[in-house]
Amino acid sequence: MRSFADKTYWIVGASEGLGRALAHEMAAAGARLILSARNRERLSELAAELGGAARVLPMDIGDSASVDQAIAGLPELDGLVFLSGVYWPVSATEWDAEKVEQMLDTNAIGAARVIGRVLPAMIAAGRGHIVLTGSLAAYGGLPGAIGYAPSKAALMSLAECMRADLRHTGIEVQLVNPGFIRTRLTNKNDFAMPQIQTPQKAARLMFRHMSTSRFSTAFPAPFAWLFRLGRFLPPAAYFRLFSRGG
Repeated sequence: MRSFADKTYWIVGASEGLGRALAHEMAAAGARLILSARNRERLSELAAELGGAARVLPMDIGDSASVDQAIAGLPELDGLVFLSGVYWPVSATEWDAEKVEQMLDTNAIGAARVIGRVLPAMIAAGRGHIVLTGSLAAYGGLPGAIGYAPSKAALMSLAECMRADLRHTGIEVQLVNPGFIRTRLTNKNDFAMPQIQTPQKAARLMFRHMSTSRFSTAFPAPFAWLFRLGRFLPPAAYFRLFSRGG
């Protein structure tokens, strides 16, 4: 099991939902945390909840200058957990260019923007731990997920490529693909969300995975099994199963 005691981790996307709940899990395990998101007030509230185990570092991952400024203020990191994400339900029949582009820029390019500035120092040090938060939506095309599903698929591919490149460098890469989590993002949905979880329960599952050496996890079971198995279906069968109206 991995020890987090006295290790310095940067949580990007810590102000709400899963990121906020994970910060509590990691602080309880003894980690020193740097908390980033756009909302300074929410980050400060979280830092107060953690009782001095965290430092607040506001940042907008959509702005390269903001990321550069944050990176300049970082200490040497033991790990990075990327959780930032935005979401709107958007269908191809009602394409919203602004929302689609923002999902792709925040969820996928934002991750690359942050990781690209952290990774060189980890490579030079010969150690590090990077955790990317994807989604079950990454496993295949879904109705009403224009923007979101492609962004998470890109993030999953990014994690897989990094894992392949960094296997023998001392840097460990992990991927977490959760299902529905009850947050302000899923509150936008007007459809049934099977096995929806609280952020606290999802954070416990995520932290449990982070404590192992395994590359990826997807939860909750058995809902996650449907998405993972869907990758092996013939296209006609896949779209009958996952398209609206069957």
